[in-house]
Amino acid sequence: MKDNVLKMTEGNPVRLLVVFAIPMMIGNIFQQLYNVVDSVIVGQLIGKDALAAIGATGSITFFFFALCNGIGAGGGVITSQYFGKDDTTLVKKCLVNVAYIMVIFPVVVGTLAFILTRPLLLLLQTPEDVLDEAVLYMKVMCVGLAFVSLYNYVASMLRALGDSKTPLYFLIFSCILNTILDFVFVFFFHWGVFGAAFATLISQFASGAVCLWYAFRYNSYFKLHKSELVFDRRIAWSVIRIGVPLSLQFSLIAISCMALQGVVNTFGPVAVAAFTATSRIEQIIHQPYQTLSAAESTFCGQNFGAKEYVRVRKGYHRTLLMMTIFTVIMVPLIQIFGAQITGIFVEEPEVIEMGEAPGQAIRKKRNSSIVLAVNSVATGSSDAVVAAGSTGAAMASSLFGLGRLPGVERPAICVTLPTMKEPIVLIDAGANSQSTPDMLFQFTLMGQTFSKNVLGVEKPRVGILNIGEEAGKGNDLVKGA
Repeated sequence: MKDNVLKMTEGNPVRLLVVFAIPMMIGNIFQQLYNVVDSVIVGQLIGKDALAAIGATGSITFFFFALCNGIGAGGGVITSQYFGKDDTTLVKKCLVNVAYIMVIFPVVVGTLAFILTRPLLLLLQTPEDVLDEAVLYMKVMCVGLAFVSLYNYVASMLRALGDSKTPLYFLIFSCILNTILDFVFVFFFHWGVFGAAFATLISQFASGAVCLWYAFRYNSYFKLHKSELVFDRRIAWSVIRIGVPLSLQFSLIAISCMALQGVVNTFGPVAVAAFTATSRIEQIIHQPYQTLSAAESTFCGQNFGAKEYVRVRKGYHRTLLMMTIFTVIMVPLIQIFGAQITGIFVEEPEVIEMGEAPGQAIRKKRNSSIVLAVNSVATGSSDAVVAAGSTGAAMASSLFGLGRLPGVERPAICVTLPTMKEPIVLIDAGANSQSTPDMLFQFTLMGQTFSKNVLGVEKPRVGILNIGEEAGKGNDLVKGA
């Protein structure tokens, strides 16, 4: 140990990975708490529209942050290799050149993001009633991109040197500060989503500035002379060569999130708020995977620099095993306690419903809009229900509120597919995960009746989706039907 750094070229790989990863995982969770605290306070004190405004920006800000984080991660890989090689001169050169890149890149990306804020939110079909607040929140976050990158730069360099504890201390401080400022700006000053964003901006700046001060004061690798503040084209190119592919990898994930966000936005503020709450939960659950991945990167980087290639392979396999164990534990926990966790973010029942199982939703919330709408059909006050929310909740509510037709075991979802001649009815399209031959026959009768009486098809033909038309093709279900 020197300067609170950790050499990972000796010792048990699992112990080193766990010891290194735990502080980093706690730190990453605290970093996610920036967003979680914003969501909880805004959702509880202001309402679902404000929560939707913050949520509508999530995938876009993730995209721009991912571009910068990739460069920092690339710098960490190169620095860890030189540290494993015991080359102090090259380690210091890495610290200097990564800093130059991490100053320029976030300013360029943040400026671009600030300019494109409204067009991007419009492209994602952000609901009109939350658009202005979403634009305001995202612009403040774009200004804060440089502050986030400042902290990420120092944290990446310290972690490359095996120090995962120091970044944790300053993130804890920052999260506490963020929580206090959130209450002050939102609850007392009534600044709404701007107050939540501004609190996050100040907290991010504080964590980056104090962490950088600590590194300069207490870490010998950061004690640089003027003669060492020289731009090195070879090292800068190595950082870019590793960092740009990582940025593209992170950004591709962000682009997929943006595409999903665009679809969710079309369903209105309630769906966006529900999506925001579940996304915050998902981000926290992802932290162990990201943390172990980052720990493995430092472990492999140091051992690669020291030419300990067998340890590189061991580190990879042990990390994969730990991720698998965590998955087996977390999946049932989320399935069981999903509704309770979603309720932390917002109290409005229609938002909570979209984040929990349909059966639980209609049993616990008898006064939800979908249950009341189905009851109005049951009592004869209405003729039909049109629902743009949770299909599962609509189906479950209809099943319990209206019952089944005589001779029908299970309800089915019917989808109409247009063709050049006449429409085709696909039934069942997702209501039943397991069916019987009798149920398929009942679906046939329902589909025929719908085609004839609603779509105007005089003689509907019936077919079963199968892997082929030969007599022997198909599973027992298809053959039985």
